[in-house]
Amino acid sequence: MAERKLLVLFGSQTGTAQDTAERIGREAKRRHFHCRVEALDSYPVAQLIHEPLVVFVCATTGQGDPPDNMKNFWRFIFRKNLPPTSLCQMDCAVLGLGDSSYPKQQPELCCASPLTQLQPPGSLLQGVSVGPEQSALGPSHSAAAVSPPRHTHLRAFPQSPVPSLAPCSPPGSALPPRFTLHFLDERSRDRAGKQQGQEAAGQAPSQLHPFAAQLVSNLRVTAESHFQDVRLIEFDVTGSGIEFSAGDVVMIQPQNAPEDVQQFCQLLRLEPDRCFVLQPSEPGTPLPAHLPQPCTIQHLVACYLDISCVPRRSFFELLSWFSPDELEREKLQEFSSAQGQEELCSCCHRPPLCCSQVLCDFPHTTCAVPLDYLLPLIPRIQPRAFSIASSMLALPNRIQILLAVVQYRTRLCKPRRGLCSTWLASLSPRQGDVRVPLWVKKGGMKFPAEPDTPVIMIGPGTGVAPFRAAVQERVALGRKGSCLFFGCRQKAKDFYCAAEWQALVSSGHLTLFTAFSRDQEEKIYVQHRIRENKGLVWDLLSRGNAHVYLAGNAKQMPAAVAEALRAVCQEEGGLSAPEAEAYLTALERAQRFQMETWS
Repeated sequence: MAERKLLVLFGSQTGTAQDTAERIGREAKRRHFHCRVEALDSYPVAQLIHEPLVVFVCATTGQGDPPDNMKNFWRFIFRKNLPPTSLCQMDCAVLGLGDSSYPKQQPELCCASPLTQLQPPGSLLQGVSVGPEQSALGPSHSAAAVSPPRHTHLRAFPQSPVPSLAPCSPPGSALPPRFTLHFLDERSRDRAGKQQGQEAAGQAPSQLHPFAAQLVSNLRVTAESHFQDVRLIEFDVTGSGIEFSAGDVVMIQPQNAPEDVQQFCQLLRLEPDRCFVLQPSEPGTPLPAHLPQPCTIQHLVACYLDISCVPRRSFFELLSWFSPDELEREKLQEFSSAQGQEELCSCCHRPPLCCSQVLCDFPHTTCAVPLDYLLPLIPRIQPRAFSIASSMLALPNRIQILLAVVQYRTRLCKPRRGLCSTWLASLSPRQGDVRVPLWVKKGGMKFPAEPDTPVIMIGPGTGVAPFRAAVQERVALGRKGSCLFFGCRQKAKDFYCAAEWQALVSSGHLTLFTAFSRDQEEKIYVQHRIRENKGLVWDLLSRGNAHVYLAGNAKQMPAAVAEALRAVCQEEGGLSAPEAEAYLTALERAQRFQMETWS
């Protein structure tokens, strides 16, 4: 009898695709599959030729880009020299998780297309797009809709029938944890800690080995009376070897607030000072790459477990395994079922509750959760990306970011706060030697190398951050021809870096157009300023070969700006509506129109 093997590979930027992949893996194990769940770039892609059945769970990030942990795989499957039957023996399914607020989000199509070309017809069992992620129910609800057919494929896997004496595990029963926590005595803890420090020394800054950058300054750049707290934060990266250009991104690994860590430990009756190492339950299972070995409970909760995130469906499924209380178990099972997603949304998403708050509502269950299940129960804290708002040429060994502190009130007594922004805003150089784990990666926007190429930058709010870096860089190189459209609410309250912009205008290095939406009765936005200055914009595009850059919120602004640019092409360039659309498309293909938006 052939071994029932299943490989689940995921590409995930924020953890949603990973959570879905692990749910599929748990279902497969209940059906007696020997199942592995791995990130795409952690799996040796050459071994795919030996895999009989693979499920790909793919998300995208940015403007339709692959997540960081599937970029190598992405490049591999698009290689032109791959034989057309490379994966002829493999059956596969592709599940895509998208976000409808972005214009280019078809991960399952991007992944399924090259896979289909490497397989015989009919080998792609299922290619399904789910989402949108920004809906109230999120992608896990949509994923539930495709579970029955996917599980049908698992049941019908032809070469390896389920043994007659081994029925499928019932959904409500607990599966073995991937790792067990083995606690150390003080001597073993000290010895292992020294070894870990030696292994981590000398590594280049990366997600696995961030650089501990010193906090230099943390300045509020909005008026105290303004509703939003925006900070200009500066880090010292001397000795890190970090290099970057305008348009690049700094990744920051945040931590939970001390009061939240204390509350969580008390809730689950955890001893913060206890030290442990993880041991895999099955041979060959890799340890979590971002968790040090050994580790204290304090570090696990403060730096690894995202206790402030809104719990996903799998959170309730895992909790239901251990609930000794019948009423709590029934409610948890309802929240983890496909039929209970509307109720889950009503109770936990309006307003959004974090994991700790939900655990308080299930006290009997919370006390019964085994420590070995903390890792599958609470997802890992994901790093946050920030556009770098400074240039290495202007500020060597420094990185600056513009940070909007996320905080909003709900029906709850305690307001919801963004994990990373609240943590960073709480830090001060006056606290001593404050260090923040960070690394840098290439951004999606590339500025022209030719010195005479003008640039049109459209950056309302904190979207101006990468353009501040670009202008500083261009000034340091002696380049002019920088045109910036900046928008905010009020000139007196949230005109970030106003004195700096005015000095650049006075020196002739910058042409600045501002849109202060609330300083007059009729609201004025950046798209209105583009239309008002259509002659200059068209001249820069048609004669100056200008590059256009847009950064900011992904909701309504990008579409409004694109419509304003189409109007410029029609009114000043004499193009018809279809020609204007084609012109913008051509600019985008030539990388003369680039966008970086976020929700």
